[in-house]
Amino acid sequence: MASYSLNKRAVARAKRLIDGHQYVLDSVWSDAQPSAADENAYLESRSWDEYAEWHLGLTEGATDETKARYGFVYGDFRRVHRMGLIACQFRAAEWRHKEIELAAHTLLQHLDDIRA
Repeated sequence: MASYSLNKRAVARAKRLIDGHQYVLDSVWSDAQPSAADENAYLESRSWDEYAEWHLGLTEGATDETKARYGFVYGDFRRVHRMGLIACQFRAAEWRHKEIELAAHTLLQHLDDIRA
């Protein structure tokens, strides 16, 4: 199983998006999460740094500027998805990536506070 470190820049971006009301509250995450084709299209017009900011996890040992380097996507490259954060939290908890689990939880709580 891969090891991940927390991508603090992604956490900061997610928080900025939430604060700017750039989120989706109800979605089917399996339909909304970016596909490989969506990722490729995004990378054609954006930098790897921008791509990285959509992923809460950085795969330890993976080469920078490869898709393998980034994990735990939380949005659709435009908005944060509440179900994306829930998926990140659940998957991180399942795989015992505590720092990512807690970051996703904190972002989820922030989103719920903002929309309340």
